[in-house]
Amino acid sequence: MTSVSLDDKYTLERGQVFLSGVQAIVRLALDQRRRDARAGLATGGFISGYRGSPLGGVDFALWQAQALLKANNIYFEPGLNEEIAATSVGGTQQIAAIGRSKYTGVFGIWYAKNPGLDRAGDAIKHGNAVGASAHGGVLAISGDDPGATSSSLPNQCDQAVIAAAIPLLSPANVSEILRFGLMGIALSRYAGSWAGLKTVADTVECTTTIAVDSDEPRIMLPNDFELPPQGLGARWPDDRWGQDARLLNLRLPAAKAFARANTLDAVVFGSRGTHRLAIVTSGKAYGDVRQALAQLGIDEAVAIALGIVIYKVGMVWPLEPKCIRDVLDGVDEVIVVEERRAVLEPQIKDLAYNWPADRRPRIVGKTDERGVPLLPESGELSPSIVALALGKRLGRFAPPAPVIDRKSTRLNSSHLVIS
Repeated sequence: MTSVSLDDKYTLERGQVFLSGVQAIVRLALDQRRRDARAGLATGGFISGYRGSPLGGVDFALWQAQALLKANNIYFEPGLNEEIAATSVGGTQQIAAIGRSKYTGVFGIWYAKNPGLDRAGDAIKHGNAVGASAHGGVLAISGDDPGATSSSLPNQCDQAVIAAAIPLLSPANVSEILRFGLMGIALSRYAGSWAGLKTVADTVECTTTIAVDSDEPRIMLPNDFELPPQGLGARWPDDRWGQDARLLNLRLPAAKAFARANTLDAVVFGSRGTHRLAIVTSGKAYGDVRQALAQLGIDEAVAIALGIVIYKVGMVWPLEPKCIRDVLDGVDEVIVVEERRAVLEPQIKDLAYNWPADRRPRIVGKTDERGVPLLPESGELSPSIVALALGKRLGRFAPPAPVIDRKSTRLNSSHLVIS
């Protein structure tokens, strides 16, 4: 008889577990400590933040798991506010410089609702400027509310995280919260910077069954980027000019190299060879795209026949340039699907600007090539909105296109005819 425990969601090292997105955050801390122990590292963990939807239940989940956290040298102390929490997490990265600790390193996790990210901006910028330690690492988790469900204003974390020069990962589901969280800590250790993790209600306020494996994800160190002998993380003595140069000239390129080595961005649907249309998306918007294609009657076989590919971006900033060029080089059109203000689209356009004219694709997203609005910057994205936008563009690749009632925004045809 198989023994089952409520703690399996945190303790089972291989198999299937049932957990929420919030519980995945707790599990990633425990998994990180277990991974370090297997690697012979005497690390500890420190978690601090301030509650707020969609991360309103993180502190409750951490308190409920207090015994497991304590057994794994992980300390949780909720912040009086977001900036005190961020300052505390940043301090954990300086133990190597101080030189008096029983731990080889301490990994830190900060969490807050996105408006709290704005509030804590100065503390986060200074923490990232100092950097992360080689056996520590910092993961900064933002809970976004693009539809203003529980906020005074619709919001997204991307611009604030970019302003702090922090690499930003965007998970599409509960499983990726766990995977990208572990990847984010590894990236932070390697590149010496903090790593951001973007969550929304659709990814964190839900429960599901996921597969777990103590060996996954496998962390690959880049072989095409050379770290300086002292590494890129926190050090002492240090000064603001050294921090600035290291952050912009070395840490961000190192983050791109890490993303490339660990295939954080990849083709996940459709044609694996020659393709004519590339849909670039990330995070929650990826789920919207898949559902929109299903509404249009486009499964993977149809996508391959049409020459359609989905390129799913895991690290939305800074965008890794080599892999995306390999995918987009020579395609006819790129449709960028992302929620609210564009982050991927301007980066792709910047990269493509100097590509040879005969290899440069048409790139649309928030507007089409004539400047006509295509996907909204305001409000929440939905599969129906995405299906309407994709339907407008697919006529170029698979006539006849779905018949779209633009007044009611309802799709009147569920599939495309392939000729």
